[in-house]
Amino acid sequence: MKYDFDEIIDRRNTNSFKWDSTQHVEDVVPMWVADMDFRSADPILHALDKKLQHGVFGYAHVPDAYYEAEINWWQKRHHYQIEKEWIAFSPGVIAALAAILQAFTNPGDHILIQSPVYNSFYTTITNNGRGIVENELINDGMSYEIDFEDFEAKASDERVKLFVLCNPHNPVGKVWRKDELERLSAICRKHNVLVIADEIHRDLVFDGQPYIPFAAIDRMNSITCTSPSKTFNVAGLKTANMITANAEYKKKFKQVLLVNGMHEPNVFGVEALIAAYTEGEEWLDQLLVYLKANRDYFLSFVQDKLPDLKVIAPGSTYLMWVDCRNTGIGSQELSRRLLEEAGLRINEGSIYGKAGDGFIRINIGCTRAVLADGLTRLEKFMTAMK
Repeated sequence: MKYDFDEIIDRRNTNSFKWDSTQHVEDVVPMWVADMDFRSADPILHALDKKLQHGVFGYAHVPDAYYEAEINWWQKRHHYQIEKEWIAFSPGVIAALAAILQAFTNPGDHILIQSPVYNSFYTTITNNGRGIVENELINDGMSYEIDFEDFEAKASDERVKLFVLCNPHNPVGKVWRKDELERLSAICRKHNVLVIADEIHRDLVFDGQPYIPFAAIDRMNSITCTSPSKTFNVAGLKTANMITANAEYKKKFKQVLLVNGMHEPNVFGVEALIAAYTEGEEWLDQLLVYLKANRDYFLSFVQDKLPDLKVIAPGSTYLMWVDCRNTGIGSQELSRRLLEEAGLRINEGSIYGKAGDGFIRINIGCTRAVLADGLTRLEKFMTAMK
């Protein structure tokens, strides 16, 4: 069937974190937190409606169909074979990260990340009493690359116990190549650093670029975290998976999930994942076409009308990472002024680490009309600054 991604769905007054949490400014276009404004795939809606009509929402277990859907999706979509025994349910990728930190590290241990990177890595690590070590990515104006010398120097510190990889990378949209993943793996193996791969954006890759699971490089020294949440816009259903071929690793983090009461699934989340991974591919294929067109529209608009801004075309995600350093305004101040003066809410780059100051992150997972409105507001603001 043909899906209409231009359909305007009013999310105001629905307890939407994205749309309803900016109450002090009227007429806001929210292009910040990473969820999309599109109705999810019909098979998911039908599965949830069937569960709703049943009318009983007691405790659930994870059925075989859930594992089969996850396994088949990996094989069909990403040509990678996993086993049922490798999979453990988690209520979210960040919840999974917290459980892994508690299972494999101690307070005071250091965790290696590659900045600028997803802001929840920072809060989860610090909230668990672990230290943060940043391997700052290199921005050459055309792409982001890894500073491998710096990475190894930091991985070699005996206090560094764990590396959190974002693959594909949020917020810069980089899809890591096989040779890059192999080099990261070799360094982590050499220095006994466990790799946690956040691969929540694995399905949102453009231009025929190959997404390579880190586990395809090293499945025994890694734990992969995935979810249908970003792909199918079901983040509120709190369903994710932790995947590893290392039975000892799985045993350790499952014990932490049990101790923290994070082992029981959301009854709707189970049905959503099964429907998404068994019947949602047609919707996803159409979504990717629409998101790519949004990306190209954004890039063209910036090139034509916002010469003071620079954008590296992302190979993945629906998030645009915008270099605003030519404005001379820090990202926190720029974010505040965009909201108050233009009614445009975006994410300030500084929350993604010191390498993000001077940047902003803009969510283009919206209708073309909303995207055009947001960019027009950005253009008017930039023009008024001159």
